[in-house]
Amino acid sequence: MALKITDECINCDVCEPECPNDAISQGIDYYEIDPMKCTECVGHFDMPQCVEVCPVECIPKDPDHKENEDQLWEKYRRLIEQAKV
Repeated sequence: MALKITDECINCDVCEPECPNDAISQGIDYYEIDPMKCTECVGHFDMPQCVEVCPVECIPKDPDHKENEDQLWEKYRRLIEQAKV
């Protein structure tokens, strides 16, 4: 399941550089996570790094993008292959 950033985000800028997939970017009002790039850090870390550093705990799982661990691994592999091109 991809993660999402809620409107409780205070735009502190700590999550964006922590994302190994470059899935986090500044949105209109607060940071956003691209669900096509978010693997919850599967393939990189044991825990989602954005969640680890968020001071206001505004990064829950996105119920609109449900994925199991196998699907997250497959997304990770696809992103790695795309990065090689």
